[in-house]
Amino acid sequence: MKPQRVRLFIKPYCGWCRQARAWLDTHRIGYETVDVMADPGAFDEMVRLSGQSLAPVIDVDGRILADFGATEIAAWWPQQIGPLDPAG
Repeated sequence: MKPQRVRLFIKPYCGWCRQARAWLDTHRIGYETVDVMADPGAFDEMVRLSGQSLAPVIDVDGRILADFGATEIAAWWPQQIGPLDPAG
């Protein structure tokens, strides 16, 4: 099942955030980037959703993964969201 809404909360100079974006791009997963350093309200929302202030945080239709790199999202996605599209 394809997710309806994918939001990636990032900090601009975060290495793990770059890994997360690269992983999503490689798998051709559409997402909205939310810069929590530029928007204090977005930062507050990220903390509310994840319970912490570290980035990245991904919200996929209400399922949250916080403070992760490519290895963690690669394991989490099929378990929480479903199989990846083989074309991606």
